[in-house]
Amino acid sequence: MKKRLLFLLTSYIMWLPLLAIQKPIFLCYHQDLANGCTLNDYLQVITHGLLLDCTIAGYLTVLPLLMTLISVWLPGTGYRKLLKGYFSCMAILIAAIFAVDVALYGYWGFRLDATLFFYLQSPGDAMASVPMGQFFAQLLLFAIYAAGMYWVLKRFIVPLFPDTAVEKPVVGSVGILLLAGLLFIPIRGGVTTSTANVGMVYFSNNQFLNHSAINPCFSLLASFSKQQDFAAQFDFFPEEERKEIFEELLNCFPQEFDKENQKKCTNDSGLIQLHEEKPNILIILTESFSANALDPTQDIMPNYNRLRNEGIFFSNLYANSFRTDRGIVATLNGYLAQPTTSIMKYPAKSQTLPSIAKVLTTNGYVADMLYGGDINFTNMQSYFYSSGYSRITADRDFPITSRLSKWGANDDITFRHLYEEIKNRDTQSPWLTTFLTLSSHEPFDVPYHRLDEVGLYPNSVAFTDSCIGNFIDQLKKLPVWKNTLVILVSDHGYPYPADVKNEEPRRYQIPMLWLGGVIQKPAVITRYANQTDLAATLLHLLGLPHEDFTFSRNIFSPDYPEYAFYTYSNGFGFIDSTGVTVYDNEGNKPIIESTQEGSDLRIRKGKALLQTLYDDLGGR
Repeated sequence: MKKRLLFLLTSYIMWLPLLAIQKPIFLCYHQDLANGCTLNDYLQVITHGLLLDCTIAGYLTVLPLLMTLISVWLPGTGYRKLLKGYFSCMAILIAAIFAVDVALYGYWGFRLDATLFFYLQSPGDAMASVPMGQFFAQLLLFAIYAAGMYWVLKRFIVPLFPDTAVEKPVVGSVGILLLAGLLFIPIRGGVTTSTANVGMVYFSNNQFLNHSAINPCFSLLASFSKQQDFAAQFDFFPEEERKEIFEELLNCFPQEFDKENQKKCTNDSGLIQLHEEKPNILIILTESFSANALDPTQDIMPNYNRLRNEGIFFSNLYANSFRTDRGIVATLNGYLAQPTTSIMKYPAKSQTLPSIAKVLTTNGYVADMLYGGDINFTNMQSYFYSSGYSRITADRDFPITSRLSKWGANDDITFRHLYEEIKNRDTQSPWLTTFLTLSSHEPFDVPYHRLDEVGLYPNSVAFTDSCIGNFIDQLKKLPVWKNTLVILVSDHGYPYPADVKNEEPRRYQIPMLWLGGVIQKPAVITRYANQTDLAATLLHLLGLPHEDFTFSRNIFSPDYPEYAFYTYSNGFGFIDSTGVTVYDNEGNKPIIESTQEGSDLRIRKGKALLQTLYDDLGGR
């Protein structure tokens, strides 16, 4: 019996160094982020990370424990073969999770979660972001790590499994069950009221060190538990208190659209002049455009900087998230991005959202969508159709010779297609066209090399900027320009320059520019705003109802509640005239405070927004 207990204890303990070794590898892999970290930082990452390593080790020991319990009554030699099979499967699974996680962190800025499986619904598109050299490097890391784990477990653990009978099986069973009870403690995360969670390994003001301590297997498992019962998540306040806070953050006419008082609620100071006929709307979602790239001294976006002197430029606009699927919904549906999931992955929920396209098509518009990539990626096709778009043009509609990038047709091809489409379009009905660019997406492989020496990202943005400039200059020459509103807005920002961190506001500040013949005079709107506010602002301008857009505000309203809100991986940022607060939900504390004065109120408002969002999401 002692041998069986020794086997179980050794099995559990052996997993700990095999899991802990991930931490220094992760830190070394992301040496650019770990720059300045001391040996003590490395040791703290490992020691704090052991809390979740113990939890995963507990899960991994459950099956060997059951086999040991059965062997008390049915001894034999076959268990070692079963153990070899089990250990090989676990070694492959753990190594695969780690190899994928360590690579994706550089792009996503957070440890692996269920988002991975959302993007793997279209694996070819998911792989398009990964350079080939990195793919083979991760494959090598996976192979070495999996083989090393299996060798250790096979060499030191499997031989310890006893194949002899137990003289007192009842006593032996009780002993193993008692050990199972002890094993439940690390699985649960301790004996306190708090159960195992990602935040329990946080120890530093440096978010990268906190992230480094997280076990990616636990991060992935924990994210699955947060995918369904949305209404129960982020339950910060009693309902009455939540409602009171949230009402302060509502748009101008939250309950009912008041057409008689539209002028009161819209104060654009004559910036836009609508004609008797309904204006055409062109929304161009610029992939990964960051406001930081607009600096004229860098000469990355000369066309955008030239054009913003001709239109209405929103200088303090913030994206609501960090991914395209969430940014699209935020922009076109006025719906806040979720930090732990994406509503686009739930077609049954996303189809219930209000959308700009639905409102416009109900009022006589024809809506179409253009994207040069795979429209099936991240459920986009079903999403766009359910959002009111009657026609979709995607990579499948372009010849193979035009689909030369990993993502599909580059922006020069799609902008040319868009121009010809508008030029030859039937003008009897007003139209809404939405165009999602793609060339400034990883891996930033574009047929343009003006800024190669500066970096792949700025060069790709410069390429799309050149396409925008050429397209707008051509569109101005068409008769349709006179009655068209062109809206350039980014789907999300990008960590540029290199010192921008994933959770800080600079990561989420994006440009938005309104152009077209309906613009009467250029202006700069300095109010803090979100991309979610496009829906209410545009629809109110057109004299159309927007009361269904709960989270969208009319930026031009004199009663506009001025603030910006964004979410990152299980955290949020709230910005208003009093300052900036970034709050980490895992660590339950603010991690950035520009000023302590007003920070508590900013946190309350951010929490109320998040709670309202998830209540709404759970009810759809």
